[in-house]
Amino acid sequence: MIELRTPAEIDEMRPAGRFVASVLEATSKAAAVGVNLLELDALAHEMIRKAGAESCYIDYHPSFGASPFGKVICTSVNDAVLHGLPHDYRLKDGDLLSLDFAASVDGWVADSAVSIVVGTPREEDLRLIDTTRRALDAGIAAARPGNRIGDISRAIADVAKAEGLSINTDFGGHGVGRTMHGDPHIPNNGRPGRGLPLKPGLVVAIEPWFLHRTDRIFTDPDGWTLRSVDGSRGAHSEHTVAITDGDPIVLTQRG
Repeated sequence: MIELRTPAEIDEMRPAGRFVASVLEATSKAAAVGVNLLELDALAHEMIRKAGAESCYIDYHPSFGASPFGKVICTSVNDAVLHGLPHDYRLKDGDLLSLDFAASVDGWVADSAVSIVVGTPREEDLRLIDTTRRALDAGIAAARPGNRIGDISRAIADVAKAEGLSINTDFGGHGVGRTMHGDPHIPNNGRPGRGLPLKPGLVVAIEPWFLHRTDRIFTDPDGWTLRSVDGSRGAHSEHTVAITDGDPIVLTQRG
């Protein structure tokens, strides 16, 4: 079911967006060589507690998850690109880390993701991260009344294809509101002019993610973490965006 939010409801979603942005800023800053992924999860958990927010992840158990997630933030490292389950791993110099976080504040959800390099970066990793960011910007720019879902998808894909990247469409963007995942699904590749018409009040998470050399993934034995089949590193960028009569509103804008 697709719901359109009133301008007043979109304003009510702003605190959730600001909170999610603040957690990603704090965990990104805390991520350093030697830091354990469980420490990052603990930091996010403490911020949720202090804010009186609710985790969208800890009890989350969709059909593709082996069990309830059990943690509050996704930490995907190197060849892991999505749904990285925090575990006892200390970050190493050069690790490519993707952080994905969603939370509910006063009954409204926001969802966002960012990728960073810990310590000394590889040029190809920085380029991959930049590609996801530019693809996200392109998708947001297409999120306007008069366009369709396919226009967002194609805008994302054009950026990826210009870099020679292949695109997985199994996981992508989605509606956001009272719950973390809702309709519509927004694949990271599609045909312009196709799909659901975009209308003011639609709130979506737009989330391009790409791997260096493949678009094929598999599920780690932990039942959650999605990894590339060939060891390629991955990057992921995401924002919660409200479509309006004018410019789209990025509710999870950082900094």
